[in-house]
Amino acid sequence: MADDSGSHASHDNRNETPFERADRNFSEILQELRVTQTGVQILFAFLLTLAFTPRFRTLDDVQRATYVTTLLLAVLAAALFTAPAAVHRALFQQRAKPLIVRVSSQLARAGMAVLMFALAGSVLLVVDVAVGRTGGIIASAGTLLVCGGLWGVLPRVLPRLARRRAARQDVTPEPPR
Repeated sequence: MADDSGSHASHDNRNETPFERADRNFSEILQELRVTQTGVQILFAFLLTLAFTPRFRTLDDVQRATYVTTLLLAVLAAALFTAPAAVHRALFQQRAKPLIVRVSSQLARAGMAVLMFALAGSVLLVVDVAVGRTGGIIASAGTLLVCGGLWGVLPRVLPRLARRRAARQDVTPEPPR
């Protein structure tokens, strides 16, 4: 996600004012939301159509509960990903862009967490129906691990790796032997 620290000093020497930085950060958040929102819309549409298929009537109670929970998680994710537009609209021209950026970033983070569970629920349902409950649980757990790793762990590890790499580049390398 875009930097929402509200810091007056730019980390990349852009010499931006706080409002210029907030404008840029909000634009970056909107780009991120466009990507995630499209995925949520596709997932939601897929889930909506499932209830109208002939096979839906054959689902057991666990599968129906998984379906309803996943559908509601997809709705919540869509709401969280569209909320920044509502916040922006409500605070438009009130010189509140830094606040809008902070709130939008928090909403997007929450949306990603909810989306992770919606994806895992979708995988659980589909794999459960296709190959069985055990396969569904394993595939769902794998989905949670992959999404958690890529969306949660990786963004936290990358800055450390970048600092290590920068520190190594400051050290004069040994001559080849």
